Amino acid sequence: MLFDSTLRRDLARSFGATLVVILTIVLTMMLIRTLGQAAGGNVAPQDVVLLLAYIALGQLPTMLALSMFIAVVATLGRMYRDSEMTIWFASGVGLARFVRPVLRTAWPVLVLVAALALFVWPWVNQRSVELRDRFEKRSDLSRVTPGQFQSSSDGRRVFFIERDSQDGRTGRNVFILSTSGDVESVTTARSGRIAFEGDDRFLVLDRGQRNEENLRTGDKTLSRFEAYRILAGERALTGVENLPPKARRTIDLLRTPSPPFQGELVWRLGLIFGGANLVLLAIGLAETNPRRASNWNLLFALLAFVVYYNVINLTQAWVTGGKLGMGTALLLAHGGAFALALGMIAWRVRRNSRRTWHRARAAGAAA
Repeated sequence: MLFDSTLRRDLARSFGATLVVILTIVLTMMLIRTLGQAAGGNVAPQDVVLLLAYIALGQLPTMLALSMFIAVVATLGRMYRDSEMTIWFASGVGLARFVRPVLRTAWPVLVLVAALALFVWPWVNQRSVELRDRFEKRSDLSRVTPGQFQSSSDGRRVFFIERDSQDGRTGRNVFILSTSGDVESVTTARSGRIAFEGDDRFLVLDRGQRNEENLRTGDKTLSRFEAYRILAGERALTGVENLPPKARRTIDLLRTPSPPFQGELVWRLGLIFGGANLVLLAIGLAETNPRRASNWNLLFALLAFVVYYNVINLTQAWVTGGKLGMGTALLLAHGGAFALALGMIAWRVRRNSRRTWHRARAAGAAA
């Protein structure tokens, strides 16, 4: 039918343009944030592009849902402003008739959102955790820029080295300023290397000296050594049992019905149900007055989107804290949104029917 094909074509065109704009904005913001983390020493510089790709995949379900929502509101809003909707209503095509072509256009997007939320989202978070964990496992020497002073991860040591190898585990002319309680020590060595023993990481220094001072009593100690070991930190343990809920597979969350896991399930299912409900809400929110050149309907629609997704986050927090059950949270948040969307469409249909009847009666009286 010409009505369906024309509407679907306009929706697809608007969806593509909106997705490109939103994707560009989000990627720019995430790039600035990731570069800041890399500059702060929280992310390896060589992993910035890979981490940015993971973040983009993780945010893609929300971007797709928002793009589809804006596309429906913008397309139907344009039809209201151009009086196309008035013509369709006068021809006997009610607002409820728009639901079918809109859903036929949106269902591939909703399927993609479901796949991303249930399968890609945990995989992306797991890869991100592994990237950060791999960076945390690196030695303190490998984090230090040669020729510059830099603090260790716990902030109790200051390092200065001249790197001597490409693996980042050995260096020469090592300087370490360490503070532990009232004791401050300065250790220098000709060379140093990293050694692992079990889950501990040691910095092994060769041929150097250590100056130690008690800041409270003023006592000083000078010692020389041929070999000296310093505990540089414990290695972070990785494994499936240590992954956060957002990095676990959906099937694992279903097998372990604990509040944190159910809260994560509420979030993932909320992305799917929310995307579907937003499509229906967009049909009811798209109405605008053709005599007013304004986009208030789009602003109200964006406000509704923000409120809805905040409700999804709120239900996740409530389920994680044990205040609500998983079924109750889904029913309240998404069942309520679905009922609101259907009620708004029904209200618009009845109001448009009354307007059409009154106009027909007025035209008949005038004739």
